[in-house]
Amino acid sequence: MSVPTLSLRTFAAGDAAARARFSDDLMRGLQDYGFIILADHGVPEDLLGAAYARSAEVFALPEAVKRRYAAGMRGYTPFGTEHAKDSTLPDLKEFWQIGRDAAPGLPAEDFPPNVWPAEAPAFQATFSALFDALDRTGRILLSALAPKLDLPSDYFDDKVSAGTSILRVLHYPPVPGDAPAGAVRSAAHEDINFITLLVAAKGAGLQLLDRDGTWLPVETEPRNLIVDSGDMLQRLTNGVIPSTTHRVVNPVGPNVSRYSMPFFMHPASDVSLECLPSCRGDGARWPPITAGEFLAERLREIGLAK
Repeated sequence: MSVPTLSLRTFAAGDAAARARFSDDLMRGLQDYGFIILADHGVPEDLLGAAYARSAEVFALPEAVKRRYAAGMRGYTPFGTEHAKDSTLPDLKEFWQIGRDAAPGLPAEDFPPNVWPAEAPAFQATFSALFDALDRTGRILLSALAPKLDLPSDYFDDKVSAGTSILRVLHYPPVPGDAPAGAVRSAAHEDINFITLLVAAKGAGLQLLDRDGTWLPVETEPRNLIVDSGDMLQRLTNGVIPSTTHRVVNPVGPNVSRYSMPFFMHPASDVSLECLPSCRGDGARWPPITAGEFLAERLREIGLAK
């Protein structure tokens, strides 16, 4: 069995029947696997190629230079800082985070300034464009998912248009010889957000925990995206759409770098994650909480906030 591949073109340019089939397949993929592979998504292939090149350029900078750009939730996060929620071992990765720009009427504390490396002048334009492209694609996916939850297709629009979404540019360097025993590139975890749109990585290693308890590799062509559902969507849907445990294991074979670019699609901080009426069933599994409260709780649990 393998993660299903869907073409977003069949939804974006299809008739009513094609759009309904896409919604059905998207819902089924997220329920059965927590993941789908998305082809024909509209993010330009040359932009994806430029993003890989710019990420390699930035992470090749000297450590002392990169650390000058460490600024909390935006900019650089050094190697070994983050860990999985239930792990005491550091993940073997470093990353750079880009968020939505502040705008009038938005809470300033949710939208700190982005941090751009002066040593890589093309980085800002490339990743600003990639953020916008993935944001648009994510909104289309949520509009396709909404009818399966008995919601109008535009239900998510105003919830994510000012959301605290983050584009994370990840580098997993060659695993160092002095890495702690048992440490891996990314320990088993679930994503925090509504959905994640992952630019397919340069290098293998991503695995999901299948419903039967086995680890299933998730691989596709670099031009495709990998989409998974997160904890916020799980809470909103009362588990109707579950978040799925996944990990990035250490390389088997050549010990080389791996680059990855997940776009974590978040709602605005004041959006309630109280379960939807259509998903309530015998009762809500989790108490009401806002997206901002939930995010703050999880960031503390993974070592990115105090």
